[in-house]
Amino acid sequence: MESNIEIPGPRPKNWATPFFTIWSGQAFSLLGSQLAQFALVWWLTQSTGSATVLATATLFGLLPQVFLSPFAGALVDRWNRRLVMMAADSTIAVLSLGLAYLFFSGQVQIWHVYAVMLLRSAGGAFHWPAMQASTSLMVPKEQLARVGGLNQTLFGLMSIAAPPLGALLLSLIPIHGILMVDVGTALMAVVPLFFVGIPQPRRVLDLVDGKAAPTSLWSDLRAGFRYVASWPGMLIIMVMATLINFLVTPAFSLMPLLITKHFGGEAIQLGILNSTWGIGLLAGGLALSAWGGFKRRVATSLMGLTGMGVGIMLVGLSPAALFSMAVVGMGVGGFMNPMANGPLFAVLQSVVAPEMQGRVMSLLNAAATAMSPLSLAVAGPLSDLLGIRIWYLMAGLLCVVMGLGGFLVRPVMTLEEQKEGARQ
Repeated sequence: MESNIEIPGPRPKNWATPFFTIWSGQAFSLLGSQLAQFALVWWLTQSTGSATVLATATLFGLLPQVFLSPFAGALVDRWNRRLVMMAADSTIAVLSLGLAYLFFSGQVQIWHVYAVMLLRSAGGAFHWPAMQASTSLMVPKEQLARVGGLNQTLFGLMSIAAPPLGALLLSLIPIHGILMVDVGTALMAVVPLFFVGIPQPRRVLDLVDGKAAPTSLWSDLRAGFRYVASWPGMLIIMVMATLINFLVTPAFSLMPLLITKHFGGEAIQLGILNSTWGIGLLAGGLALSAWGGFKRRVATSLMGLTGMGVGIMLVGLSPAALFSMAVVGMGVGGFMNPMANGPLFAVLQSVVAPEMQGRVMSLLNAAATAMSPLSLAVAGPLSDLLGIRIWYLMAGLLCVVMGLGGFLVRPVMTLEEQKEGARQ
């Protein structure tokens, strides 16, 4: 095997129309998925009242992200990304349809919900890197930051609308009706993909005996690991994400029990907290789009991480009689979340080679969720023993420490310069 040659892929001309046609369908699908997720989590909460059950449900939703993501990223870089997204969205529709039937017929059991969460997550392990990696090929580089801000705004709007809408729908229609809404919105994401093409990245071929030959899957995987390993700042970011998610994931997965057991609330209070987080996301996304962040984008991310930690700690410190304090904490955390995530993804989409983005995005996703299964395995029993609020206090404190400490770590502060130098 000798040196590689690259075959460039096509570049879009009129980018806005095809991109936002696909983006709109994905937005509807996201709304349906959030409505279904809200309904299922609340059903588990009301049916069992167990932190262990909620933690287990979240665990099943995370396992595929950890174990499939590295392989999914390599395959996304090889396969047709439009077909990958079509298959993933179609799978969501079929799974929601099957679960709706089980609820309608009265045959549903907790393990059915676990299984659906597991399979939906497996589809997401392919869909997310396919969409993220395609964005950099469909959108001009100078517009990526604006699209990133738009995505954060969308997430904020969904977080605002989905919880109260989900609570309203639960009071009006049975849960299988909400799942059928998810089926319809998933199909709305599939249909535009039949008519809009997505550019493929340039393919990397190996020279074998003087002839071009496609690389193997294992070769692609190794190339992805080598690419990330040559970027010291990214390795540290992955370690930070792993440690933070060890504590943050249980905190948010156990929020329904924080509402019912600590604050003595109902679905509406859960909706208020989730919507407040969404309002913060929306405001933070708009602020980031208008401001643009610091010239050194990683500094904006570290500031956002610190502020998010402060907000999460406020939730954990809130007395049972001071629900409004938790609302403020969720608003602060939500506002700072786009500041933490937006600049980091802009760095990846603008600097990482297009043919490597599927693998890099998936490796980052896998690293961010790698410790979550372990944390969820102990979160349920430990929370049943010590209380729910301990997770919010520990998660918030770690975010603050990591955010402030990152300013003192040179490979993190020079994240972009390292990669730019490595590519020269």
